[in-house]
Amino acid sequence: MTPAELMLRRYAAQGLAAEAGRIALDYFGRKESLGVTMKGAQDWLTVADGTVEDFLRARLSELFPGDTVIGEEGGGEASDAVWILDPIDGTANFARGDRNWCISIGFLLNREPTIGIVAAPSLGELYVAQRGQGATLNGQKIAVSDTDDIRRASLELGWSPRLPSQRYLDVMSRAYAAGCSIKRAGSGTLGLCNVANGRTDGYAELHINAWDVAAGMVIVGEAGGWVSDFFAGDGISKGNPILCCTPALASQLNDITGIS
Repeated sequence: MTPAELMLRRYAAQGLAAEAGRIALDYFGRKESLGVTMKGAQDWLTVADGTVEDFLRARLSELFPGDTVIGEEGGGEASDAVWILDPIDGTANFARGDRNWCISIGFLLNREPTIGIVAAPSLGELYVAQRGQGATLNGQKIAVSDTDDIRRASLELGWSPRLPSQRYLDVMSRAYAAGCSIKRAGSGTLGLCNVANGRTDGYAELHINAWDVAAGMVIVGEAGGWVSDFFAGDGISKGNPILCCTPALASQLNDITGIS
């Protein structure tokens, strides 16, 4: 794929993310329209998830018919050029009126995370990154923190009922023992973005799905962060652990989280 073809995809995804954000915000402002259901324990679903994904899937298929699309709600097939979508990441927040949610559009070329676009419209934030081109927030270049002391570090730890709670409690115990602060905000994608912009020093989750990280991994990497090899093995179809952080803390957070 030529540099021009990649740039076209990046600009197209930026525009689509902005438009999808307007669709999602319209739902966000009308709680009675959300049609909230549950896919499983703490696994929320709203009408907005399906509407936004259908919009993105249709437009990407029209613009780039040779690419494939995988979405959280509609599935799809991987290929050498694949878009991976999360129409609303942080759906529980979205359904409750919490502004910490986003739209995630990632593009993988030959299994390498290559383009990452994350729109958080209720926060007024748009993250853009392309492999080798750096990362921006609202057009301004961003970089991970320079924290090198675990006793000054802030780690966001994601959680999922797919794994025993004790495993998460063990990670928390090791982190606190090392002097690290722990928080959780309910959106894995924005968790990665907050590492990229230096608001936190690391994000870890013991199991997460591809649509939650495909865009954020590009953004963190281009902001100078260390990112674990999420797409090893069956990461695209079955998920994997994720750890991203400022490079100076990678070794210690590898030990604390067990993710390398």
